[in-house]
Amino acid sequence: MQRTLISSLAMTAALMSVGNGALAHDDGALDKISGPNGGQLRMAGGYHFELVVAKDSKEAKDNPVTVYLTDHGEKKVPTTGTTGTATILAAKSKITVSLAPAGDNKLTGIGKYASDPQMKVVVSVTFPSAKTEQARFSPLLTATADGHGNHQH
Repeated sequence: MQRTLISSLAMTAALMSVGNGALAHDDGALDKISGPNGGQLRMAGGYHFELVVAKDSKEAKDNPVTVYLTDHGEKKVPTTGTTGTATILAAKSKITVSLAPAGDNKLTGIGKYASDPQMKVVVSVTFPSAKTEQARFSPLLTATADGHGNHQH
């Protein structure tokens, strides 16, 4: 009886995650999806973060950093009352960019960085509830990894 109940619960959980495609993805799956704003997508707790950075800045200069917040159903999450940081490791330097709400579901900041294909970025967002979520990005790697850029086939 108990084994049947556990099996039923496990099957229900599996079906729910398969039935709701939003729950059945990881960073590898997200890398195959172009973010609605042209950035890289990552899961962060109950959210998706989309990171958009300058793609063509050959030298380190003041460039924008933008993070868009959505839930797993792709519904925009308001940024009012949120704060964030983007720690960028690029071209042998490390900078931290403060992110502030910029309307709707967007956080933005400016940081001095170059568009290094090996760039790594850690985005941390603190919500009004004081809960913090974090995601790790390689925002330019996917665009250059296959030598084809972002064009569609």
